[in-house]
Amino acid sequence: MSHIPEGLRYTTEHEYLKEADEEGVYFVGITDYAQGELGDVVYVELPEPGNIFGAMETFGTIEAVKAVTDLYCPLAGEVVAVNAGLDDDPAVVNSDPYGEGWMIKLRLDDPSEAEKLMDEAAYEVHVSE
Repeated sequence: MSHIPEGLRYTTEHEYLKEADEEGVYFVGITDYAQGELGDVVYVELPEPGNIFGAMETFGTIEAVKAVTDLYCPLAGEVVAVNAGLDDDPAVVNSDPYGEGWMIKLRLDDPSEAEKLMDEAAYEVHVSE
């Protein structure tokens, strides 16, 4: 069973939102379930800081040995940082998806929208279906 931390918000496409240390800013990455389904991650293509995305728009791609998959922006907002460490070591997405494997930091247009995403219990049901 994959690890689903409490206190995060999740999308049906297996991205998570985790509060950063700045109000209205969140870390975005893929869940433990998603990295397990993908297999060994070999490359991550991320946007530039300053890019703006709508909810569920593609913000990049993730390439694993088995497949290439789009990454979806959980909610509308502006990219304020990207995890440059993934350029050198994309496999950290596999080993630490909720920590060092984050992909972008996103300043949400409306932080209250985060409450509309799944909590850990709802996401657990989603991945078990």
